Amino acid sequence: MTQVASRGAARRKRHDRIRLRVEGSGSRPRLAVFRSNIHIYAQVIDDGTGKTLASASTVEKELRGSKQTKIEEAAVIGRLIAERARTAGVQRVVFDRAGFRYHGRIKSLADAAREAGLDF
Repeated sequence: MTQVASRGAARRKRHDRIRLRVEGSGSRPRLAVFRSNIHIYAQVIDDGTGKTLASASTVEKELRGSKQTKIEEAAVIGRLIAERARTAGVQRVVFDRAGFRYHGRIKSLADAAREAGLDF
């Protein structure tokens, strides 16, 4: 039985499997999410042209140093990415969880983005 070297390598392997099926287009770009130990990042990407249409993360100056929990910060990022995507003319997206389990911060971001008007 083969084993993957690390959890990071296992996540990358899951991400590769997901990306075989998930692709963003001009009419329905991809909402890609990355979660590190401290921060969370979200991008709306048109894979046809290779352009990032909107992005948001907890690294941004106005969001740094907040006293919220990581799940609450992820919800803020979800609302922010939905707002920025709508200003870029995007209503519908394909959700790319990047090999992370759909719970906790990933779920919080996705739910907040849906509530803020993104359709996926």
